[in-house]
Amino acid sequence: MKAYYLDFISRIHALSPRNILAAINLLEQGNTVPFISRYRKERTGNIDEIVLFEIEKHLNRYYDLEDRKGTILKSIEEQGALTDDLKSKIENELESAKLEDIYLPYKPKKRTKALIAKEKGLEPLALKILEQTNDNLDILARAFLSEQVPTTEDALSGARDIIAEIVNENAEVRNVLRQHFIKNAYIRSQVIKKKDASEEEIVEAEKYLDYYDFTELIKHCKPHRFMAMIRGKNEGVLRVYVEVKSEDMETMAGKRYLRAKNSSAEHVKTAIKDSCKRLLSPSLENETVKHYKELADIEAIRVFASNLQQLLMLPPAGEKRILAIDPGFRTGCKVVCLDEYGNLLHYETIYPHPPKAEIIASSRKVNTLVEAYEIELIAIGNGTASRETERFISSMRFRKEIKVFVVDESGASIYSASKIAREEFPEYDVTVRGAVSIGRRLSDPLAELIKIDPKSIGVGQYQHDVDQNMLKVELDQIVTSCVNRVGVNLNTASIQLLSYVSGLGPSTANNIVQFRKNNGAFQERNDLLKIPRLGNKAFEQCAGFLRIPNGKNPLDNSSVHPENYAVVEKMASNLGISVEKLINNSEEIGKIKFNEYISENCGEYTIKDILEELKKPGRDPRGKITSFQFDGNISSIDDINEGAVLEGIVTNITNFGAFVDIGIKKSGLVHVSELSNNYIANPAEVLKLHQKVKVKVLSVDKERSRIQLSMKNI
Repeated sequence: MKAYYLDFISRIHALSPRNILAAINLLEQGNTVPFISRYRKERTGNIDEIVLFEIEKHLNRYYDLEDRKGTILKSIEEQGALTDDLKSKIENELESAKLEDIYLPYKPKKRTKALIAKEKGLEPLALKILEQTNDNLDILARAFLSEQVPTTEDALSGARDIIAEIVNENAEVRNVLRQHFIKNAYIRSQVIKKKDASEEEIVEAEKYLDYYDFTELIKHCKPHRFMAMIRGKNEGVLRVYVEVKSEDMETMAGKRYLRAKNSSAEHVKTAIKDSCKRLLSPSLENETVKHYKELADIEAIRVFASNLQQLLMLPPAGEKRILAIDPGFRTGCKVVCLDEYGNLLHYETIYPHPPKAEIIASSRKVNTLVEAYEIELIAIGNGTASRETERFISSMRFRKEIKVFVVDESGASIYSASKIAREEFPEYDVTVRGAVSIGRRLSDPLAELIKIDPKSIGVGQYQHDVDQNMLKVELDQIVTSCVNRVGVNLNTASIQLLSYVSGLGPSTANNIVQFRKNNGAFQERNDLLKIPRLGNKAFEQCAGFLRIPNGKNPLDNSSVHPENYAVVEKMASNLGISVEKLINNSEEIGKIKFNEYISENCGEYTIKDILEELKKPGRDPRGKITSFQFDGNISSIDDINEGAVLEGIVTNITNFGAFVDIGIKKSGLVHVSELSNNYIANPAEVLKLHQKVKVKVLSVDKERSRIQLSMKNI
């Protein structure tokens, strides 16, 4: 990487170029971010995972920028126009927009007005006018008359077209005006009135009522408002404009070109006005929209990624036998029984609700299943008939304590119809698969939710409107981070879960699962080297994140990397105990002087990590699961009254507020202004996904199914 770009990244993250370069070298050698952040801390100076992911993005942008520079240099060189100064400008440019400005005069064009004028031989006249030294342009223009240019006005008009393009292609002018647009442009939206709009179209359009006649300084426009206007534009409901005063543009461009007060200068001024209106304004309007769209995308993706991370890191119930219910009225409640590893043992349909209302028969069946399959927990989906099913289950009496959990089923239907679900349960229909997904989400949210497109999980903000490539990169990063942070049981993990482990991918993950089926459970991490196409590099990257409970080596169920097993063995030997007796033994671990074990290959950061892991090996960072019950009197929007104080669960966090499930199918909104008596800029500052909160009902709009809530003064 070139030094100027390395310094650029270093300044952004306030890190030494040496550490940045070390991280880049590790990435270029094929190491993953989770591996580097966990096992190569000494090399990078302990750069954290978030910054490493950013460095990886900078690296990819650098490669893209360098590729583009190569294409531009080749194009200009083929035109015979490449000078040393121009080459240096291109090679040292850091911003893609400015790079394109430099290239614009040399970029192949369609037949523009200026190109047609040049073909008529008018370029010398344009350059002469630009000098602004001649006050008698009629005489000057006569020298350029021809069959194609019959009059002096035709000659002067063509010259102005050329000047307009020169102004448009001036990198300095474009950059000044670009910054002016970004800082001073207004965004305006107006409704598109349709004479023959259907009732459905009118209802859909009313979602954008706030933007039927809206104007705001674009730099003050909140990302969610900007995204709403763009969506309204894309749906044909709104016209959206980005504008600055044309006089301001002309003045700013004129400072670069106007240098006299004569007839030549007047023609230059006319050309500048034309350039601003016809060329610069449309181009810079598009660039400004693109700029703020990118900022809005980044913010929307940040919110989505934060929510997704919280959702994936929800506490698991763990290896428990679960009875899961996908509730329903007319079609009944789909019931499945899962063993402690999430395997399907039994499925059934019960009808505890109207129209059949087979309460006694359903109760007996559930009791029988709980006893027969030694059920420990019950999971109920939070969709239609959820509250009624929860009340039905809560009214039952079991021989032992059975905790009941309401599980967010967003995306379960997407999973049940997916290729993954069909491969897992080819002999069962979508209703059974959906119920299995609900149960597995309780057991291990991370392992189950990664099978679903994150956009279907219901925790995003304009996720379908943002740059999809950028979204995919960010969400893959979040999933990868969560999977490797938690660690994966090598003997129970699905192909999908293994695919996100550092150094692995879908193909290798599939090979691991097939090997496991053919040869039985893995006994030690080194068995991974028997997997087809899993070489030493992949083993190095993945081994520390894979767990083998009850394997041959107790360290295989920890995050201690095999490359450091010898260090732990030496620690145990020096204490006169076995490795097995050292693990989880705080007293003995406290006797270890970590300085004695520091070496060239195992530094202070690594030794400290090893000691922390030995104290609590395989510790799950997700915490402990807790149950929650909604108000038993609330089951639909008809049961909600203004002023009521209710308990709920945060289901989604956006920039404009948070959605809270209060026990009915529709979540209520706590606007950001109603989160606290104090000013809150970002709801994520005070709330977390699935946090239990108390809310007061401000208003209920039954017709539009909207509930406004508040967390103030409760």
